[in-house]
Amino acid sequence: METANAFLSLFHTYATTQHLEATCLHPPERRGHRSRQSSLVQRAEHVRKESEMHVPKTAIRPQLKIRAQAPVPTKHGVFQMLVFHWLSPTNPEHGLSPDHVALVMGEVQGKSGVTLRVHSECLTSEVFSSLKCDCREQLDAAQTEVGRHGLGVVLYLRQEGRGIGLANKIRAYELQSIGHDTVDANRLLGLPDDARGYEPAAAMIEYLGIESIRLLTNNPDKVNALLALGVRVASRAPALIPANPFSAPYLETKRLRMGHALPSLLDGVAASSGDAK
Repeated sequence: METANAFLSLFHTYATTQHLEATCLHPPERRGHRSRQSSLVQRAEHVRKESEMHVPKTAIRPQLKIRAQAPVPTKHGVFQMLVFHWLSPTNPEHGLSPDHVALVMGEVQGKSGVTLRVHSECLTSEVFSSLKCDCREQLDAAQTEVGRHGLGVVLYLRQEGRGIGLANKIRAYELQSIGHDTVDANRLLGLPDDARGYEPAAAMIEYLGIESIRLLTNNPDKVNALLALGVRVASRAPALIPANPFSAPYLETKRLRMGHALPSLLDGVAASSGDAK
């Protein structure tokens, strides 16, 4: 019995000592401080990771890759043709290519006020000589202007039909043939008035190291879109081409319903939108 009592007494002494050590080494307020400190560290780590997740895409830029480059002689002079691949996903249903082109004349890196045209692909006009728009003439005029200055860039974006693709464009043409204008035709097909994006253009301008541009366009929305993407637009130059009987109604629609800076064809002044599709 005495042995048992001695053992119990020894056990009680040991347990009391352990409790005192734990209280001294880790008092409740200290333990709470450590817990709060751990929580703050975890929160800081969460904020750091969250900020890393939201880095703007423009700061990452491997979205744009150069695939090929070579000099190309044209009737306007020799251009360096650069083929870029834009890594952002495109809508496969629209059949748009992720490969875009920069035609560059002269040394544009570090230059300000560089004459530049952002031109969207138009197979019907540029290849098959359709008279429904003036894209072919606009592309030719832009190259002529760059050649005249001996310095400048034409960016050719693969955005057929204002970004809706070739098949949808021809469907819209069918609706236009029975009296609908270009805006209503797109809407009847459940498509936006203008589905183009200018992120590839902004990335190519950045890649070329251009400080600011003199933009050849009649489209204020294009100016605003590039500005929003960080492109410095020093000035805008109009791009006016005489209209023909087939393109005139289309261009008037773009003036009245899409805000393009064009003289009225009703005043007898023939003009073009600069990027009709």
